[in-house]
This record gives sequence, structure tokens and C-alpha cells, in this order.
Amino acid sequence: MKLKDSLGEEQIQNVVRQHPQIGEILNRYEIGCVDCGVGICLLKDVVAIHALGDEVEARIEREINAYLDSLA
Repeated sequence: MKLKDSLGEEQIQNVVRQHPQIGEILNRYEIGCVDCGVGICLLKDVVAIHALGDEVEARIEREINAYLDSLA
């Protein structure tokens, strides 16, 4: 995943804290890591580990980047 601002390299707990909307995107794809008590996995790994396939991963990437673009 190539996310703007190197967000894919951030821990999921920090991403969701700063951008709750990204948590909502992940929840739509049944990626339940948003509520994880540990939260140290990197955002890019959280998506990849669920093996949703290239097409779905690309869709998630586009949605997250579109959200980040809307902040600018």
C-alpha cells in the first residue's frame, strides 16, 4: 500500500486516534483491528494480513488516500 504522508508506516492505534474516519473505512471491510487493545501493527500490515486480495486492498488504499486528500 502506498498511502499519503507515509501513513502506512504508522501504528494502527495512532492512525485511528488521529483519523477516526480511517477506522470507519477499515470497519467497512471487516478489519476489526481498530478496537485492538495493543494496536502496534502498522496500518499497511493490518490491511495486508487480512488477505483481502489486490483489488480490495487497492480500493482501501484509494479510499484512505481520498480521505487524506479531503483534508488538504
